Amino acid sequence: MPYMHQYDYIFVIGLLFAALDAYNIGANDVANSFATSVSSRSLTMRQACLAAALCEFLGAVLVGAKVSGTIKNGIISLSSFQGNAGVEMLGFTCALVASACWLMFCTRNSWTVSTTYSIVSALAGVGVAVNGTKAVQWGWNNSKGVAAIFAGFIIAPGISAGFAMVIYLITKYAVLERKNSIKAALTISPIYFFTVAAVLTMSIVYKGAPSLKLNKLSKTTIALAIVLTGLVVAILSILFWLPYVYAKVVKKDYTIRWYHFFYGPFLWKRPAPKESLDQVHQHVPDYRVIGRNDEQQNQSNNDENRSSPSSRFGDATHAQPATTLPNEGQIQDNSPNREKFNELERDIESHPTIFANQKTPLEEVEIDPKTQIQGPWILPRNLWIIIRYKIPKALLHGSSVDIHALQNMTGTKEAQRIHEMHARANQYSNETEHMYSFLQVLTACTNSFAHGANDVANAVGPFSAIYYVWQNGKVTPSNTPTPTWILAFGGAMIVIGLATYGYNIMAILGNKLTMHSPSRGFSMEFGAAITVLLASQYGIPVSTTMCITGATTGVGVLSSGWRGVNWKQLSWIYLGWLLTVPIAGVAAGCLMGIILNAPHF
Repeated sequence: MPYMHQYDYIFVIGLLFAALDAYNIGANDVANSFATSVSSRSLTMRQACLAAALCEFLGAVLVGAKVSGTIKNGIISLSSFQGNAGVEMLGFTCALVASACWLMFCTRNSWTVSTTYSIVSALAGVGVAVNGTKAVQWGWNNSKGVAAIFAGFIIAPGISAGFAMVIYLITKYAVLERKNSIKAALTISPIYFFTVAAVLTMSIVYKGAPSLKLNKLSKTTIALAIVLTGLVVAILSILFWLPYVYAKVVKKDYTIRWYHFFYGPFLWKRPAPKESLDQVHQHVPDYRVIGRNDEQQNQSNNDENRSSPSSRFGDATHAQPATTLPNEGQIQDNSPNREKFNELERDIESHPTIFANQKTPLEEVEIDPKTQIQGPWILPRNLWIIIRYKIPKALLHGSSVDIHALQNMTGTKEAQRIHEMHARANQYSNETEHMYSFLQVLTACTNSFAHGANDVANAVGPFSAIYYVWQNGKVTPSNTPTPTWILAFGGAMIVIGLATYGYNIMAILGNKLTMHSPSRGFSMEFGAAITVLLASQYGIPVSTTMCITGATTGVGVLSSGWRGVNWKQLSWIYLGWLLTVPIAGVAAGCLMGIILNAPHF
């Protein structure tokens, strides 16, 4: 094949910035799929990273080709390059450079932006630089032009909010508000399992991998596949999930473990433990953002806490009794250990010379001679420490960050405002919420699968065009297949991005936008997943950021009223979306124009 080796450097630059773009898609958009699950404590950060790694990669490889074609061929008119393959390579490379740099800047500063709008704006800027405004497909262009994509600015959040609100209304009045909510949840859950499984099956079949040619099957076969898959999942939930949850929730069996799930029907006869439950033996996790007793105490002592400075330091006369177990990663301000820690901090500040050579218990635990580098790093012993301890710790750091601790801003005005926002929402029993945590994980995986299918195109679409030109030495035709290895490459970089740096974005979403719980999170994620999958079905690369934001806002308003949503935080999110369009477009256009018209000899 006529490889264009004279442009090897452009190919390498395109490859590097495509990897960076995909990395930031994972780091910036990870919250779109799993922020609600982590914020509601249905999943830990590490569990979310593992689940997302599998779903994002499969979504990118199996169903990422159709949307990739829209990004690659639908934004810029390929005739604008006038048959100059080198200029086309340069154009898509400039678009990737501008998009990747903007996303890296936003991710570093914890700005939630649309990765879809970033690459679309960059491509539009390149088109204007190449051949003026006529080079860009500004119109609808069979749902592939700029107008169709930017129509999602309003359509995507609105449709997602509608779907999520309908799902939450059904959940609220069919389960949560019922007198016996646990029984109602057990009854209706198989229907939810059937629906979620059917939606996921449709995403695979209708848009499925070109190599499998699932979309070429007859309509009857496709319909049967969707219905039968949903039925199988619903039956499995009845055989295995129902007895497991019944033992854990109804029988309050705190001794049951995750592997007992596979016991299935045998769990119906499993005897419940005779010991009484206490704070040490919790049969289900505590999903509440605000404890009910803590909320009442906060309302009664609100004025007193504001006027008394001692209350800010955990004074014994104003401390709240610990009525519930502390949430993971949080320290009760009224605990004896916390008071001792505060006293130690005050002593160190007052007498720095006395404590100069002393170490706190935390430092003593962290210091391990086996993991300390001594002398030049190039020594064999130090190289082993770096490979064995330092590198794995750095790679796994993102998956072990405590999101709830990052969101805790006790003592600030914003924290008080968020607390008042949470206080307006009803909190339901942990037993009922626990059952929805399973459904929320399933919907999160569905959403993550859809995210991989939709957003992988933002990076691999332009790069696949670069690869085609470099390999064949000619401008890409209107329809060219995206190689599977490129989809896998993009999916892998998305996974690495979300696993190593996704926490930086996830920390500012979740409970900061509105109060989360498994039932609410399930409605948000499922509503957003349906919207993304429908858009991807028609090849429209909508923003998953906008879908989950719209779904979260819709459920928040429906659950707590207009004052139950952090509109200030939402305004900052919208500002990031608006800034993406001019910044990415102008940066890519200027870069392309400067390189094309630079003096040379």
